Amino acid sequence: MQRTKTRSTARPDPYEPYPVRLWPGMSRAEIYAAYGLTCPPRIGTLRDPSRKTYGTSIARISAQLGMPMMPAQRYSVDVALEVDPGTQALAYRDVTLLKPRQSGKTSIVLGVKSHRALAFTKEAKRHAPQQVGRQRILYAAQKRQDAREKLIDDHLPILERSPLASRFRVRLRGGLEALLWDTGAIDGITANTEDAAHGKTLDLGVEDEFFHAEDSRLEQAFSPAMLTRWSPQHWRVSTEGTEKSTYLAAKVELGRQVAESGQQHTICYLEWSNLDDPHDDPQTWLSCMPALCPIEGGPCVCGVDEHGRQWWRHTVTVETIRAELAKATTVEDFERAYLNRRRGSKPPADPNMPPLARWNELVDPLGDELRPDPDRPLAMGIEADWQGTQAAIVAAWIGADERRYLRVIEYRPGIDWVPGRARDLNETWKPVGWGVDVGGGPAKQLKDPLAENGLVLPSGEPERGQIASPTVQDAAAYTAVLLNRVRVGTLRHAGQDSLTKAWKVARTKPVGDSFVLDRKAGNIVTLNAARQALYALETRKHLAVDDDYDVADSFG
Repeated sequence: MQRTKTRSTARPDPYEPYPVRLWPGMSRAEIYAAYGLTCPPRIGTLRDPSRKTYGTSIARISAQLGMPMMPAQRYSVDVALEVDPGTQALAYRDVTLLKPRQSGKTSIVLGVKSHRALAFTKEAKRHAPQQVGRQRILYAAQKRQDAREKLIDDHLPILERSPLASRFRVRLRGGLEALLWDTGAIDGITANTEDAAHGKTLDLGVEDEFFHAEDSRLEQAFSPAMLTRWSPQHWRVSTEGTEKSTYLAAKVELGRQVAESGQQHTICYLEWSNLDDPHDDPQTWLSCMPALCPIEGGPCVCGVDEHGRQWWRHTVTVETIRAELAKATTVEDFERAYLNRRRGSKPPADPNMPPLARWNELVDPLGDELRPDPDRPLAMGIEADWQGTQAAIVAAWIGADERRYLRVIEYRPGIDWVPGRARDLNETWKPVGWGVDVGGGPAKQLKDPLAENGLVLPSGEPERGQIASPTVQDAAAYTAVLLNRVRVGTLRHAGQDSLTKAWKVARTKPVGDSFVLDRKAGNIVTLNAARQALYALETRKHLAVDDDYDVADSFG
């Protein structure tokens, strides 16, 4: 009689990935905690707990390859391989993963490619039976020889010593190098050229270390080859680049905008970086290097559960990074490699901008509890970005000490919310005016919606609560006013993170004989809103007449 194994005596699956328990409605912090992320992305697409993911299968394959996934790796594939519940296809067609060196990018790429080869032939037949042709995968490097060396020196040794070794055969004829999987999938290599994938269909394209690319020629080759395929994906994996990495810079900027908006998109963006903290501080390294173990002077025992199972372990030590810093040719080289800071991205100091230290000195001790003096004038400023992905409303008022005070009232993704919120604030706070550039700035797209909600340009003499739209000369003048008040200390602010981050990246650009804040320098939406508020305050403060209105009643 055959004996049946019971649950308690069955051998555990040695490749089982560690469990991640999610449920709809979880906060960002709760999601990160569920993955054990002590080093979450600085900015990135958030995991949607309501969606299924192929990430668990990729994590299992990675364990079979001898590289059990660390939390950041597991999070990355779980997010990137989410499934759209409506179509059952992958939710993201475009994945950009920006990580420092030695953070496990290779194992992610190999896991994603292997999963595509093993699983998606069947998945495509199930969900898109009309689709013909085998799954085709292309791994791209700057030069074909680089891609060939990566295949032979890195990928093949890992695969050949794994349980997957019997699932493929190798073809290494010059120009036709590929892994031929028993599912019919072809996993080949290419270079960063316009001819990559030309005339063929493509299901998965991977650009590795794409900071080398100086234009979008590979994207222009990949995209048409994916048009007719079910669930194609274009992956870009890299460490930050240099001033020449214009293609990467554009993708990073787009990815950050998509991630910051919080809205559903076909782009998945994940970035681990530290752009501001001291380069030689281990706490800085730990904030952006997810493979770095926080334990110094001993073996990594992270990833051990209460039963003693080692689900994963870190692969880099603090001692190693300290040695890398000691031998680095320049600080910029170290920062690019291990902190993911773009080399050449730090221009000379702008003499027009007071330093960040000065800005931080002007934080009012009351912080977010700042309130305007009920007997003093108050104005509002509105700013958006050109893409309509975010907008801000900032209040400015004159204190009893005659200093100017700033406070971010609202800063949210999108712009549709602005007119209604402005209407409510106008009715409640009764500002003397609204600084909005409805003539030439990105907020001009809000002109008609604001008018529909009662915020209009004056038809004659301005009245309280109407729009004050600055000219280019006004924008230059009040940029100077804002910066000078910071310089001499006659301005106070609440120390809010969104405004301080804007100050960190803010720079000026010339306009005739003067200058304005440069929108291309970075995300300065809140700072421009503050400037607009100051403009409205100074040009409309005479409208703050004594009446029965007490602004203090607006704050509770």
